[in-house]
Amino acid sequence: MDLWNEIKQTFKNGSIVTRLIYINLAVFLLVRMVLVVFTLFKHELPLIEWLALPSNAGLLLTRPWTLVTYMFLHYSFLHILFNLLWLYWFGQIFLMYFDEKKLLGIYLIGGIIGGVIYMLAYNLFPAFENFANSGMLLGASASIIAIVVASAVYAPNLSVNLILISSIFGPIKIIWIAVASILIYFIGITGSNAGGNFAHLGGALWGFIYMNQLKKGHDLTARFNQLLFNIPEYFKRKNKLRISYRKNDTQQMTDWEYNKQKRSVQENINEILEKISRSGYDSLTKKEKEILFKMGNKNSKPN
Repeated sequence: MDLWNEIKQTFKNGSIVTRLIYINLAVFLLVRMVLVVFTLFKHELPLIEWLALPSNAGLLLTRPWTLVTYMFLHYSFLHILFNLLWLYWFGQIFLMYFDEKKLLGIYLIGGIIGGVIYMLAYNLFPAFENFANSGMLLGASASIIAIVVASAVYAPNLSVNLILISSIFGPIKIIWIAVASILIYFIGITGSNAGGNFAHLGGALWGFIYMNQLKKGHDLTARFNQLLFNIPEYFKRKNKLRISYRKNDTQQMTDWEYNKQKRSVQENINEILEKISRSGYDSLTKKEKEILFKMGNKNSKPN
């Protein structure tokens, strides 16, 4: 239970990078555990198909949520491991310069654009006509490469240490990491993970465009984030407008309580007025001035 409470506290108080990592991990574990249980009882559950982005445009119309869910979905342990390491490393770099809302906007829009590019590629290029109706896309790679490229465009000369590589070549500028990644994705579009590489290129393109516009003073995620963060307000229960008046409070009092309160207020006012007559208005405390101001407003209101 302590571990669970610690996880909740970390999620609540952590950065957007921490929360995205937790969400990806939670989806990965939940999906894998559910599939294990169903497999043990010899039942088939098309859970991956319900959450992954289909290349078939007609199928997408029946599963529109997959344009978002796919970017939080992983099946292979190595796939999610490397994705979350990149998200952590480059997410921290991005947050050195920008706020969390911008990072979340890049992540989500990068994933959406990556998904759209994936679908367009599979349905427009003749080379993929045999896979156009059966492809599935899953993973956060398009979202993460958007963050990588955006960070590289803003701080191209920032150097980082990469495991194994930096031990040979030393610290590497992040611009070269972004360029190398894009080249690998481009070469890979004719390989076995063609759809994934198209999505990566789409995410990279978004990261490049976004940061170039941001450097010019245009935040392309502003309206998206405004809409996103207002969504919870639409689901909150709308309470009826209640306006309370002092007179309503007195309705709950007995006559004795009401008269006692009235005498106390009047005595307080008399003391303030006496203080003014002795030492002048400037001698009043801030609280006394507020009380006098409120009483003046109350007495000036028409009956």
